[in-house]
Parts: sequence; structure tokens; C-alpha cells
Amino acid sequence: MIKLLRQSPDKKIIPKEKIDEKYKKMRLRVFFGIFVGYAGYYLVRKNFALAMPDLVEQGFSKLELGFALSGVAIAYGLSKFLMGNVSDRSDARKFMPIGLLMSGFIMITMGVFPFATSSVTIMFILLLFNGWFQGMGWPPSGRIMVQWFSIRERGTKMSFWNTAHNIGGGLIGPLAILGVALFNDWHAKFYLPGIIAVFIAGIIYVTLRDRPGVVGLPSIEEHKNDYPEVIEGVNQNISISAKEIFAKYIFKNRLLWFIAIANVFVYLVRYGVLDWAPTYLKEVKSFSLEESGWAYFLYEWAGIPGTIIAGIVSDKWFKGKRAPVSIIYMVLVLISVVIYWKNPPENPLIDNIALVAIGFLIYGPVMLIGVQALDLVPKNAAGTAAGFTGLFGYLGGALTANIAMGYLIDNYGWGSSFWLLIAACILSIIFIGFTWTIENKNHNLKKMKNENM
Repeated sequence: MIKLLRQSPDKKIIPKEKIDEKYKKMRLRVFFGIFVGYAGYYLVRKNFALAMPDLVEQGFSKLELGFALSGVAIAYGLSKFLMGNVSDRSDARKFMPIGLLMSGFIMITMGVFPFATSSVTIMFILLLFNGWFQGMGWPPSGRIMVQWFSIRERGTKMSFWNTAHNIGGGLIGPLAILGVALFNDWHAKFYLPGIIAVFIAGIIYVTLRDRPGVVGLPSIEEHKNDYPEVIEGVNQNISISAKEIFAKYIFKNRLLWFIAIANVFVYLVRYGVLDWAPTYLKEVKSFSLEESGWAYFLYEWAGIPGTIIAGIVSDKWFKGKRAPVSIIYMVLVLISVVIYWKNPPENPLIDNIALVAIGFLIYGPVMLIGVQALDLVPKNAAGTAAGFTGLFGYLGGALTANIAMGYLIDNYGWGSSFWLLIAACILSIIFIGFTWTIENKNHNLKKMKNENM
């Protein structure tokens, strides 16, 4: 597998007068590739959540469905971490489309073959495989980002790229409505997006290039004259061993640990609201399939401006500090979750406004934690750092959102699940606050060092 995905060799640097034009063209091209590609990954990630109301009618309990859905979180968290390390030593052009292609095939299988949704065990296994292949989306995208965009522009560029999952995730709702209308079959929620994802995998392969060197361009640091202040003396343009990445840049990085723990609680809120929204809106707020589908769409697409604003504000107002923006966003998420919970039934406007507010806000911290991870390590360890925070987010946060919330809802009602979400909001603010303190301390030490030179 590693041999199949190994990186292509660098080419001889092209003439200096052609570099600027080539860089502009290639940066636009690879950005398009990871944007459309990552949106494609989300077309085949959360289909099961929209199918859960149909599966409840088939006789499955919420705890059973939460367990099946947990397969994605378990495998995705592990895959994002482990495959993230593989991606640091692989060609993103090959790595990223293979994962999407396999996810697409699994969703087609779940939609076309009745046995695939006949038992909790089978659904769990298929979603487990899907989660593993889903873990091949973010790490190569992060790798492309640090290879092609410099550190001082990365927050803004990543905020725009990160909206890809809002676009892909948001389109699931309308695609579900379209699929059911076209085929008169709720299984179309699986196979229609799966077919589209297979097509997008081809687009990824055509557009991506792993790094500037493979097309005869100098490194982005040299081109932009924008070298990171941290990790001095490290050649960031060569492959380093997995052991060195883990031992030197991951496990000993205290700030990375804090943002990883914060990510647990951010993801619990993200998926606690998102995964259970179709079922909650149907059972408690009396939403129809169409109303739930569009509410799901609004939740995801509201994250687009929220994410972009978070990235720009962290770059321009807070000079690259991500923590203060994340804290502001999570305080507002907490308020919105309470409104979403306490709004009485048959008042859909307030429910939709609350969901839009949560969607607008929650993806800012999701994106900024990812940017913090990339900022803290050499770019040839970026995929592993992103995978490390993702491991915590999915195995801690998303898994709790799937299983614990399913258990709480079945045994204690919907109110108990909202208390869990409120606690997660508060804990995320606390741990992000720790990272802010360390960021300020490191900034002051660097400032004193520069003044004494």
C-alpha cells in the first residue's frame, strides 16, 4: 500500500520568470481539488443519520442505531490519526481519491443490497469500513495546504477550504429529498450520494499535485519568503520517519494535547446536534422529511460564513492566535443549544434559527483547532498532527455523541442529552482557555528573546 502511494520525485526547478505564473495556476488548481474532494467525502459520511428515522420505523432502537453509527466515529478517529501519518509519506494525489472511491462503494452497497441494513452488526461493520476510508480525506488536504500555502496566509485559506465539508454535508439533505422523490425509496439516501462521490474521486486525481517540487517549483517558504518562527533547523521538505514524528513533534507537544482534549468536547457538540437532528426534529418538533432535510442543509451551510469569519478574525485581529476566537464562538454555541432545546414544539422558525446559529458557530472552533495543530509542527508532520486532534475528536467526542446520547435518549429522554451538550460546551471553553494561556506565554517569551538580540 505504501509503495503504491509513495511520493513522486521532485523535478528540476523551472526558469525563474515562469515561477509566479505557474504558482498561481497550480495553487488555484490544487485548492479546487481539495475543496471539491473534501466536499465529496461529506456526501458519503453522514447519510446514516438521515436514514435513522426510517430505520426506527423498521424496529431498531436509538441505542442500536447509535451503536451502528459509532462505527464511523471509531474507525474515522483511528484512521485520521494512523492514515494521517501514512499520508505524510504518500502522494496526496493518489491517497485522497482512493479513500473517497472506497467510501462511495460502501454507501452504494448500503443502498442497493437489502442485507446491508438488515442488522445492527452488518451496519456497524460497513460504517466501520466507511469511517476508515473517510480518514483518508483530511490528512492529505492538510498536507496540500501546508505544501502550497504559507503560514501567514494559512488561517484565511483554510477557513475557505474548510467550508467544503459544510457544502458537502449540507447537500446531503437536499440529495436525500431528491433521491427519495426520484426512486421512491429511502435507500436512495445512500446510493445516490455514493454514485456522485465515485465521480468526484476522479476529479481529485486529475487536479491534485502533492507539492510544488513535483511540478518544478520551489518550496512555498522560499517563494513567499515566509518561514515559520518555530521548529528551527528542521528541513520541512523531506520525509521523516513515523517514529521521529510521534516522539519528537506529537507526544511531547503540550499545547497539541490541550487542543486535542478541547476537540473532544467541540466534536461532542458538533455531532450531538447534527447526528440526532433529523430524529429529534421529527419526534419532538414534528418536522416532516422535507423540513428535517432542509434544516440539516441550513445547519451545515450556515457554517460557511461562520468558518470564514473565524479564520479571518484569527489572522487579522488576533495576529494568528486561534484560541480567543474559538472561546467566543463556543460561548455563543452554548446559548444557541439552550434555545434549540427549550423552544416549544410547533415553532419551527425558532428551531431553524437556533440550528443556523449553532451551525454558523460550531465549525469555527472545529477549523481553528485544525489550524492550531498544523501551526505547531513541521509541515512534513502536518497530517499526523491533524490526525492526532481528529483521533480525540472522533473517539472521544463523536463516539460519545453517538452511543452515550442514544443511551440517554432511550432511558432518560431528550432533556438528558441536552445537559450533556451543555457540559461539553463549558469544558471546551475551559480547555481552549488553557491553550490561550500557553499561546500568550510563548508569544511573550519570543518577544523578550527578540528584544534582547
